[in-house]
Amino acid sequence: MSDSLPLIPSLRHQLEQKAKAIGFHRVGIVAVPPEASAPEQAMQTRLQDWLDQGYQADMAWMANPKRQDIRQVMPDVRSIICVAINYYTPHQRPAGAEGAKYGKIARYGWGRDYHRVVHKKLKQLSLWLRTQGNDITARYYADTGPVQDKFWAQEAGLGWVAKNGNVITRDYGSWVFLGEILTNVVLPPSRPHASHCGTCTRCIDACPTEAIRAPGVVDANRCIAYHTIENRGTTLPSEVANHLHNWVAGCDICQDVCPWNQRFAQPTDVVEFEPYPGNVAPPLEELATLDEQVWNQRFSASALRRIKPAMWRRNAKAVLAGQRLEEKEQGR
Repeated sequence: MSDSLPLIPSLRHQLEQKAKAIGFHRVGIVAVPPEASAPEQAMQTRLQDWLDQGYQADMAWMANPKRQDIRQVMPDVRSIICVAINYYTPHQRPAGAEGAKYGKIARYGWGRDYHRVVHKKLKQLSLWLRTQGNDITARYYADTGPVQDKFWAQEAGLGWVAKNGNVITRDYGSWVFLGEILTNVVLPPSRPHASHCGTCTRCIDACPTEAIRAPGVVDANRCIAYHTIENRGTTLPSEVANHLHNWVAGCDICQDVCPWNQRFAQPTDVVEFEPYPGNVAPPLEELATLDEQVWNQRFSASALRRIKPAMWRRNAKAVLAGQRLEEKEQGR
């Protein structure tokens, strides 16, 4: 690691104030020593164990060795500025028999593509940081690079990695997007956050496909979110397809049952995260016949563009087939 820039007096306070002014709801800092710390080594071991068990499914990028050593991402990194932004909106999906007609989309995908929103704010903060001294470098990510964002968020004191693998914050629950800025400036670090899941296992118990194999260990091969978003196959595995519970884009089950989310979720002040028309309750029959033209119009500025038209049709048809099977078994 090359020589870092010395600590600039009062920069941390200015940085925190600037981050809040830009629109981030939480900010924390991690000091990056020349060699991996004990918590970082433990993270590396957990990640490798997860990969060795094949829990990444087809997400080959998770095996990028840079994920296990932030210094490979940016050799002169000395601090990581971690941020979180609340995206929760209180809209509710249709329930009961009426709700069966509609697909379910995870809340993160209801509004504008979070990559665009978070990147814009990270760019603002990075540009400001570079003006605070000569030779300051800053590189930012928002779920777009080989960075273990959840681990670093806990080390930065934003929250803790919960049993469902998400980061829970005291202020907003787990309804947050994460971002990072890597810099060569030495900054006073925040205190890492302790876990507060306790003995609660609601997320583990609620997962219909048993994807949470152990606290903090999620098997993508069983995960509804993985299969509805990342799986490029023409069909979904039966053990997932038969338990979709109307989810066609992601899954919020483990977040919806979390006591921290039920108690502390609060509406976001970021207007870009307000739902686009039709995203809260898309009719399944429409999704089952979604064509390229409608897909382009409907998801032009959405993170849901990752789900291609054929995948939307596949997911919706799998939900409808499951409903028909259930009706048949119940003798209706």
